[in-house]
Amino acid sequence: MLGTVLLLLALAAVFAPLIAPYDPAATDILAANSSPSSAHWLGADDLGRDVLSRLLYGGRLSLLGPTLIIAAATVLGTALGIASAWLGGWFDLVTSRILDFFFAFPGLLLSVLAVAMIGTGFLAPVTALALAYTPYIARVTRTIAVRERSLAYVEALRTHGLGGWAICLRHLAPAVWPVIRAQSAIAFGSALVDLAAVSYLGLGVQPPSAEWGLMVSQGQSALLGGAPWQSLSAGLLIIFVVLAVNTIGERTADTDTAGVRG
Repeated sequence: MLGTVLLLLALAAVFAPLIAPYDPAATDILAANSSPSSAHWLGADDLGRDVLSRLLYGGRLSLLGPTLIIAAATVLGTALGIASAWLGGWFDLVTSRILDFFFAFPGLLLSVLAVAMIGTGFLAPVTALALAYTPYIARVTRTIAVRERSLAYVEALRTHGLGGWAICLRHLAPAVWPVIRAQSAIAFGSALVDLAAVSYLGLGVQPPSAEWGLMVSQGQSALLGGAPWQSLSAGLLIIFVVLAVNTIGERTADTDTAGVRG
């Protein structure tokens, strides 16, 4: 059920130009801070822009960002984790020290540093957060891959002449994937919150673009003035997506664990 709702939400963002009732940047001062009505189902912001339309368009960047972050972190972290487990020695030592270095910096701090070097926008925080989440995936991957490598079938494969990278791709990678899949789903929610926080601070996507974290920030003054439509709608949407993906991730982890035990 949750997966279906998330899929519909993603499709709504993709097809926002077709289903949004208004242009997300179109202003109407006469409708500024108006409450929900037949004209504006979720009300209007302080510039009279339709909140529902901005939520639909905002879902594009708000969902694309975490997707890119987790995809990059999963690919890089899985590759580093498996390589460290297989090669060991100095490669494992150097990789572990590099990962420890990134562990020392929270994702938001890395985002601020990236924005300082590259500038505000979408690319800088996404790149920084992808690097920040890579160590989490790499650590879990390495732990599972080390355990898997010690099993008898790996030595049997090597005895039969199968190369190291072939073993990694055909056997170690599939072995770690169930756990990585669950970890990535849970990390998606955290990445969404971090990216929204960056936009809330004014360091991410800039106006007049629509993005959920930015909408929460822009709606603060209206919220205090008794028109919470923009901040409340965007904030609740962020909370729902985070809870949904975390629940799906935990269920996936439980299912995989039960399958291993079975």
